[in-house]
Amino acid sequence: MKIELENVRPMDIEKRSFEIITEELGNRELKEDQALIIKRCIHTSADFDYVDNLCFSEHVVEKALEALKNGACIVTDTQMARSGINKKALARYGGEVFCFMSDEDVAAKAKELGTTRAHVCMDKAMELNKPVIIAIGNAPTALVRLYELIEEGRLKPELVIGVPVGFVNVVQSKELIMEADVPYIVARGRKGGSNIAACIVNALLYMLNNDRG
Repeated sequence: MKIELENVRPMDIEKRSFEIITEELGNRELKEDQALIIKRCIHTSADFDYVDNLCFSEHVVEKALEALKNGACIVTDTQMARSGINKKALARYGGEVFCFMSDEDVAAKAKELGTTRAHVCMDKAMELNKPVIIAIGNAPTALVRLYELIEEGRLKPELVIGVPVGFVNVVQSKELIMEADVPYIVARGRKGGSNIAACIVNALLYMLNNDRG
């Protein structure tokens, strides 16, 4: 069997990938402010299901861009997501990325309470006293605790990116966030991951910096 490879220069691979994504979407119409986020999730995962399972609250992209512009920080539940986020682009607006999962006080508190580190990390996010965007790609317990804090009026994120992947309480935790009074981008169902959480943040930063010129 003869296999024909596309002759694409290394610097053009991403561009060509997005061309293929657009071609395969065909006549499927995406909202203008959501299109780049959806396409970047597809690019990251090669999974076109994100066209249907990514859910956006009303005016969420506009609100997220404004928050980033005003120096909002990112709190994520994995070092993988933290590593994947473009910290240089975020720093242009005074933002930082935090992941508290490896902190000794978080581990000690989780052991004391008999809960997960991800749960405790949401409590620690309250101590930042800064506008925060929560990006969860792994731990549904983080979303459950976040929902509780939002309902109690103790934490009001500028945006919740709820895209944990898995089977146990993943679907339910995402549905909780979609019921909370908070801007959200949620991957409904079982799919997601730290890479998806990071790529959504990066898509927003790309949009912001592109507008900035």
